[in-house]
Amino acid sequence: MKLSFRRTVIPLITALLASLLLIGPSSPAQARSPFCGIRWGSLEKVATALSTAPVTNVRTGRHLCYDRLVIDLAGPVAGYHVAYVPQVQAEGSGFAIPTRGGAALQITVNDPAYNISTGATTYYPANPLAVRNVAGYRTFRQVVWAGSFEGYTSLGLGVRARLPFRVFTLAGPGTSSRLVIDVAHRW
Repeated sequence: MKLSFRRTVIPLITALLASLLLIGPSSPAQARSPFCGIRWGSLEKVATALSTAPVTNVRTGRHLCYDRLVIDLAGPVAGYHVAYVPQVQAEGSGFAIPTRGGAALQITVNDPAYNISTGATTYYPANPLAVRNVAGYRTFRQVVWAGSFEGYTSLGLGVRARLPFRVFTLAGPGTSSRLVIDVAHRW
């Protein structure tokens, strides 16, 4: 009996285990969702310093685990305030600016969108209600211009829901810098 058990059952168990290893995860959702390890949270992020480095551009990008907004400056980024708000408000006037999505981030960089010495505009979007086309993004729904007033520049970011986000700065290229806001696709 022992000889027949080894000849029949052990090869069957080995074949079964090998087939399970080849198949991979049993759930299609597991196969599609990458592990992102995001632990950012959704509370406001603040740095209080001021500078006169003017805003020169706003860009967006899609990544595997988050959508990204980048604000380019012609000099070092000094400070910022990024927080979920009930409604995005225009810089200076406080007028409400509607945004698409289930939640809105108010992004304020402590830098002007104009040259302090000459008053010349350094950045103004062609369409203030659609600063960047974010169609097809998983989290972003709309990027709106909220203005530049007394050395502060604001944008509104409509997102799918109140999701974790992070804010950080990058130096370069050259003497310029960037303020980066990443919003996760999920918790």
